[in-house]
Amino acid sequence: MAKNGVARDDARPQNHLKGTTLRRSPAKKADELDRLIHERLRLGIVSALAVNDSLSFSDLKKLMNTTDGNLSVHARKLEEAEYIACTKSFEGRMPKTQYRLTAAGRRALERYLDHMEALIRATRDR
Repeated sequence: MAKNGVARDDARPQNHLKGTTLRRSPAKKADELDRLIHERLRLGIVSALAVNDSLSFSDLKKLMNTTDGNLSVHARKLEEAEYIACTKSFEGRMPKTQYRLTAAGRRALERYLDHMEALIRATRDR
């Protein structure tokens, strides 16, 4: 019986990590993800813009199946990080907002995808 009154399993070595090489767990690697892109709607926006030269606010809203307010908030966060660029104009009397992925946004998406691939590999290799 151990000091605290709990029976100890004497078959298990006292220092069960001794001689073991510790690898960073997939959970630790996940903590390092770009949280700005990792959020579902922002990842959707960046991904959609990665495969299109540009998309209108209306197009993104339909693609993401979201509300005006939700899309606006998430697009603004990406804009502030300079991952996307926004151009506002008018078609007749109707305002038109166009978004495109910036070079910084493309690099951030590539880093994010590389990180996710490494995370998947680390998890599968366990």
